[in-house]
Amino acid sequence: MRLNLLKTFGIFGTFLILFLLIPIISFIIWTDPKDVASYGLDDAALEALVIGVSASLLSTSLLLISGIPLSYFLSRREFRGKGLLKAIIDLPLVIPHGVAGIMLLMAYNSRAPVGLLLSKAGITIEDSFYGIVAAMAFVSAPIMIGSLIEGFNSIDLNLEYVARSLGASEWRTFIEVTLPLSLRFIITGSLLSWGRGISEVGAILIVAYYPRSINALIMDRFWTHGLRAASATALPLFLVSVAIFIIVRYPWRGRR
Repeated sequence: MRLNLLKTFGIFGTFLILFLLIPIISFIIWTDPKDVASYGLDDAALEALVIGVSASLLSTSLLLISGIPLSYFLSRREFRGKGLLKAIIDLPLVIPHGVAGIMLLMAYNSRAPVGLLLSKAGITIEDSFYGIVAAMAFVSAPIMIGSLIEGFNSIDLNLEYVARSLGASEWRTFIEVTLPLSLRFIITGSLLSWGRGISEVGAILIVAYYPRSINALIMDRFWTHGLRAASATALPLFLVSVAIFIIVRYPWRGRR
């Protein structure tokens, strides 16, 4: 009996599902709760988690503030070089994380031209909280911009035209019509950018090893104490990531 196309693809797809699911199950099963109490919930781990969460929140907020105007401009305006500009925005997606960290450190260290100006304003990148924020923002920017552009593109332009024809200004139309209609994409992009930022490790290790964020601490404990200590330290971060996934996947799925 010959299998049809969908059944065949379903069988092959099962192997991929198992490939993704087995590590997650193994991680949950084999992580000892006693180790979590010793490594994942100690003062160093909790402090590192707070640093990681707060840095990713700040980077997401900065991307949202700067990304909404840029995304709306790219969504509504056609101009020469637009494709190149969008390609530049997407470029961090394909840059290896370690390379991204080197690029950030070369561009914004306190002796570089731009970094010198930032340091005079009290902002240093290397081995600082701001360096963690910069690394997270760099790798998360394509996700935020892509989601925002998709949201603005999904809006029927006739709705904006109707608002303008009724006397609303461009700003009022944007605030009262465009933003509410794209809210689902704004929230999704923000949560995904937050999750991408808090999961970054390669660029952070190069730009700002200190103050130690949660991912840097996980790597340090893997190198110094082994797999058990690293997995115990990683479990709280895993639970936070799952919470983000649930928020993104379910409450806002299908809403308009």
